[in-house]
Amino acid sequence: MALPSYAPRLRTALVLCGAGTAGAYHAGVLKALTEAGVKIDVLAAHGAGGIGALSGAADAGVDLAAAQGLWANEKLRRGYRWRTALRVGGRGAMAAVLLLLAPLAVMLLATLVYGLSVVAALANFPAIAASLVGWYQRALDLLFAPAILPTVIPRAMVLAVLVVAGVLGAAALRARRGERSRRRARGAFWWRLIGQPLDPRQPEGVVLEALWKLTRGASTAARADMGRRYVELLTENFGQPGFREVMLAVHDLDARRDLVAAVLAPQWRQAFGQRRVGAGPREAESFDLVDGRDDNRGLVPDLIAGGLRLPVASAPHEVTFPDKGYWQGETHRWCDRPELVSRLIDEVARVGVEQVILVGAAAPASTPHDMRAKALDFRTRMGETLRSVETAAFQDAWALAASRFSGVFAIRPAHNPVGPFDFSGVYDESSDRTRTLTELVQQGHDDAYRQFIEPVVATGERVAEI
Repeated sequence: MALPSYAPRLRTALVLCGAGTAGAYHAGVLKALTEAGVKIDVLAAHGAGGIGALSGAADAGVDLAAAQGLWANEKLRRGYRWRTALRVGGRGAMAAVLLLLAPLAVMLLATLVYGLSVVAALANFPAIAASLVGWYQRALDLLFAPAILPTVIPRAMVLAVLVVAGVLGAAALRARRGERSRRRARGAFWWRLIGQPLDPRQPEGVVLEALWKLTRGASTAARADMGRRYVELLTENFGQPGFREVMLAVHDLDARRDLVAAVLAPQWRQAFGQRRVGAGPREAESFDLVDGRDDNRGLVPDLIAGGLRLPVASAPHEVTFPDKGYWQGETHRWCDRPELVSRLIDEVARVGVEQVILVGAAAPASTPHDMRAKALDFRTRMGETLRSVETAAFQDAWALAASRFSGVFAIRPAHNPVGPFDFSGVYDESSDRTRTLTELVQQGHDDAYRQFIEPVVATGERVAEI
């Protein structure tokens, strides 16, 4: 899984890729590399790797994998669940269906009771038989009474339908009012709810809170200054043990571009700003966060939030650019893209990286007789599709890196049943037990030792961190 040699003296990048629960795997890998003293100069990431990269660059990567760390937060168990309006609407629709089927259910129950009364009579228990027949008659009389069947049940069904319609309508209006952009939207209002059914706000809120705790320190600054505080934290500590350069990537749906933001050491900033062949203005796709002239430092939380938004499955994150920058105050929609890992490979090569360590939570491509049960529900199917694309993107990035760097190393699980949306754990058929995020963190830690530290870096000695 690796090229023959690893050289600590070379400029090294750790590239974290994957969505959703992949961040837990990254946390375990970061902890192992920190324990082993592996030298890392640049942390690059997209998707869920964003929080790992930002934390690892600020000497806090180990904290993510702690027993009470980010990935042990109970709030994450509700990550990427169905949007509230859809959950309420679904339950209301189910209630209406049950009310519609209530007469049929009572009829079936009454028929069963009547059959039991016949059995009781044949078994010479006339009192029991008479009691059951009496209950059967009273149930039918109650069900088909004018005050029940023609009146109560239809009204209850109409009420359930009205509640569902009201909740969906209110949620659609709230989503419309909460959008930053005032652009005209095409399509019926209900597509705001149905078109992007998963809610990314829970993992987003937990991750941003963790970043704020890391950045705030003893400061009394407002949370709106999170991005500026983080960039200052890194730049003031460049060269200190545990502090590294960092690079994040997201996809801009409106610009139809991949965007890359970086906090780099002074000697590499000019190389980062150089225009790519055929890519158009470099200012349209790159943000040097150290340069305060364009006021891009405030985009750091948006980069995290955008990376946690998944194509189609969840609504994109709306970002308003600074007025001074290339996009002159426009509001765009950001999301993740699995293929961003290849873009990161190109970007780290631009800033002098000579060897890379690729980290992904998607298992390698399958072999014959490795089929799994087919998923039926939307969340699992979407997660299955996303992980399959991540596997292909990882392979492409690996092949690209092999032609660009003197050393390319990969850390990835041989088997990972935890899908991108399985924050509360998942049943694993292969081991016949439930796998949790805590175990995924530990798996990342163990894989880092087994696949990279022990066979590649170590012969027992620690590599001094620079």
